[in-house]
Amino acid sequence: MAKSKRKILVTGAAGFLGGTVCRQLIENGEDVRAFVLPNDPAMKYVPSKAEVCAGDLTDKESLERFFTVEDGVETIVLHIASIVSVNPEYNQKVIDVNVGGTQNIIDLCLSHKECKKLVYCSSTGAIPERPNGEAIKEVYHFDGDKVLGCYSQSKAMATQLVLDAVKEKGLNACVVHPSGILGPEDFAVGETTGTLIKIINGEMPAGIAGSFNLVDVRDLAYGTIAAIDKGRKGNCYILGNEEVSFKDFCKLVSEESGCKPVKMFLPIWAANLMGKAMEKKAAKTGEKPLLTTFSVYNLARNNTFDSTKAEEELGYKPRSYQETIHDEVQWLKASGKIA
Repeated sequence: MAKSKRKILVTGAAGFLGGTVCRQLIENGEDVRAFVLPNDPAMKYVPSKAEVCAGDLTDKESLERFFTVEDGVETIVLHIASIVSVNPEYNQKVIDVNVGGTQNIIDLCLSHKECKKLVYCSSTGAIPERPNGEAIKEVYHFDGDKVLGCYSQSKAMATQLVLDAVKEKGLNACVVHPSGILGPEDFAVGETTGTLIKIINGEMPAGIAGSFNLVDVRDLAYGTIAAIDKGRKGNCYILGNEEVSFKDFCKLVSEESGCKPVKMFLPIWAANLMGKAMEKKAAKTGEKPLLTTFSVYNLARNNTFDSTKAEEELGYKPRSYQETIHDEVQWLKASGKIA
């Protein structure tokens, strides 16, 4: 397909991953249309060469505008937008946007014949956890009841909607499952970047003896874009990295930024007790707890994901944590987010 004859429609274009995807697409010479929430303050970070379309995933009328192109143009949809929540409690808005919004995207892809493919950005959180010591691989049936937390449940439900549409309605779609996200140009300062800043500023007196699985945003963007031409219909691809302990992560941050190292790491059982106490206090005061039992679970769980399939089929290759942290620290300094 000639690049001049196709337009890439990107949802969540003002977000960390969506913005990086837009920048890479434009560097590749693609024609990009960016879907962003009306009056989103992060809209200013969408690359100027992208055509901006304001709207809401739950509003089909605005999606219709997003999908409509001139005759002779074919479209590819990268559906990246979602509400990410670290609160495990049921949240109707998370379900409405992440599940209902994905159904709306599917419906529009099917009704617009010029739309040739959908790449859905799910999450490794949608995949049921395996016992520790066993690498987690792609699955092809998703059930919200088999994962923990409202966000992961919503992503499991939405992923199943995409796969059902492939089987039952002939939708040309594939799915990518990013693990955690790290790297430069996180303008809105998400959860992981916020943790990084706390470590650098000496605002984290203790860590937790658990692990992460984090990927450079640039590598996640590369894998998502590669799925346009290389992702097979009805297939899923895990975009993960090596598992890294919180301790080793903090050590790398200290080495790259010159900050004081975090010296104490709480065992999981102690962190759980502390999380419970903080949740109890937060329930009374209404303030956000610094630590929750769910955040402890995410550090204690099996975070070993197997990205072999994405490496072999998409050419996906995550860079080292050291390179990512180095680049992110440099970006945080350059953008004045750290001294």
